Amino acid sequence: MLKLLKFILPPLFTGLGIAFLVVLFSPSLRSTLLPDMNLPAAISSEHMSFADAVQKAAPSVVTIFSESISNQPRYKRQNTVQALGSGVIMTQDGYILTNYHVIKNADLIIVTLADGRRFYDVQVIGFDTQTDLALLKISAEHLPKIPVNDKFKPRVGDVVLAIGNPLNLGQTITQGIISATGKQNLIDSPYSSLLQMDAAINVGNSGGALVNSRGDLVGITSAQFKTHENLDIQGIFFAVPYSIAKDVMDKLIKHGRVVRGYLGFSGTGIDSTGKDVSDNFTPVAGMRISQLDPFGPAWKAGIRETDIVVKIGGIAVANPQQVLEKLANTEPGKELEFEVYRNGKILKIMVTVAELEDEQ
Repeated sequence: MLKLLKFILPPLFTGLGIAFLVVLFSPSLRSTLLPDMNLPAAISSEHMSFADAVQKAAPSVVTIFSESISNQPRYKRQNTVQALGSGVIMTQDGYILTNYHVIKNADLIIVTLADGRRFYDVQVIGFDTQTDLALLKISAEHLPKIPVNDKFKPRVGDVVLAIGNPLNLGQTITQGIISATGKQNLIDSPYSSLLQMDAAINVGNSGGALVNSRGDLVGITSAQFKTHENLDIQGIFFAVPYSIAKDVMDKLIKHGRVVRGYLGFSGTGIDSTGKDVSDNFTPVAGMRISQLDPFGPAWKAGIRETDIVVKIGGIAVANPQQVLEKLANTEPGKELEFEVYRNGKILKIMVTVAELEDEQ
């Protein structure tokens, strides 16, 4: 065996050495003798850029200045109180969504487009205090409306971009993700289900656009929660979902106001054992009535606090928040059959939906 290795190894190493020298001094032979290895291209900024989304959505986000006359004595204030916010052009003929608190009690509203055009003759079509939304109209055509996708459903983890004019620094883009959906109990209204995200929102962002990585509208941002509570919030911001904002806009265009059904109660989901459901995984067996208005339609019809509603209009109660939203969208005057569990018995009670009165 040793004699065999001595016979084979010297010629082998000699051949390898000659081949190495040939390839080294003859570069043209390398492509023939060596395999062509296609290495991946270096990662560039284009792989993670949201510039295309911003380019599509940013022109439709406007700045809104509003002025109102103060009721305080002259020695305590200036002649006018100014407010700053943002807005989103929803249609090419000039309908603009913003937050209601941006234009509340305003005597003068000025809309400035991203391209520098300024409009002083701004019409307030209507507003909705329950969702803190307002609809404005400017006299213009062929405006850059925001891209929308009615089929898009925001999910936790989606990348989002907030576009607005914080602190009047000029149009600014902040980036984050959706942290949670379906947030209630953050404002004084059971009719708004908010998106929570960590894209930075400051004064001036209110009414601006929250878009996804394709530039489609996801929601209308609001800084009201932060300013109302006067908290130093880090990474917790909110927006009204596009689906709710669109519904409010359509009703304001059609009626000049948002008509909502009212039954006069709140409800909490419970499981089959009667315990409150505080997660999204436990099946809901019914809705326990709470905060019952003693002058509301539900009380007048015979509904009582702690009653457990199992069906409304023949449909089982599986999601209390969706039930309350559906009731809010029910036309006033319509009768609904409630199946209620009370003291071990099932009762059927007919309730006539009334109209929710606006706070303003």
